[in-house]
Amino acid sequence: MENLKRDGEVKQVAFSASLLASGSGTIGPFHTQTNLVFRYLIANIGNAYNPNTGFFIAPVRGAYHFEFYVYGPGDPSHPSGAVLFKNGEKVCIAYEHQPSGFAKSSNGATLLLEVGDVVFLRLLQNSKIFDNGNHHSTFSGHLLFTM
Repeated sequence: MENLKRDGEVKQVAFSASLLASGSGTIGPFHTQTNLVFRYLIANIGNAYNPNTGFFIAPVRGAYHFEFYVYGPGDPSHPSGAVLFKNGEKVCIAYEHQPSGFAKSSNGATLLLEVGDVVFLRLLQNSKIFDNGNHHSTFSGHLLFTM
C-alpha cells in the first residue's frame, strides 16, 4: 500500500537561478573547466537545486528539461562557453566568441533522470561569463513528468 501511495505522488520540481547572488562581475578565465555555481535563486520549487554547490539532484525518476544562458563580455582572447553535464558526462554546450561588446549563447536538453542523478554546468576552460543584477546568465530546469 505504501508503494502505491508513493507512486501516486507527483513531485513538483522546478528551479531557475542566476550566476551572481549580488553585484556584477566576470567569472573566469581558468586553465581547466570549472564548475559554475548559480547562487541567486529565482525559484527553487522542490529544493532539488543547491545554490551552494551548483548541483541539481533528481528527487524522482522522470523526464526533465534544462536550459542555460551564458552572457559573455566581448574579449578577443577569451570566448564565453558552458557545458551541461549529467553525472559527469557532457550533454551539450553553449559557446560564443566575439572581440567586443556582449553576446549571449544558450542551449538546453531534455534528459531522463533516475533518483540521485546530478546535473550541473561547467565553464569552458579559458572562457569568461558575466552576470549582474539583470540576471543575464541563468540555469533552469524542471520536471516534465515522472516515469
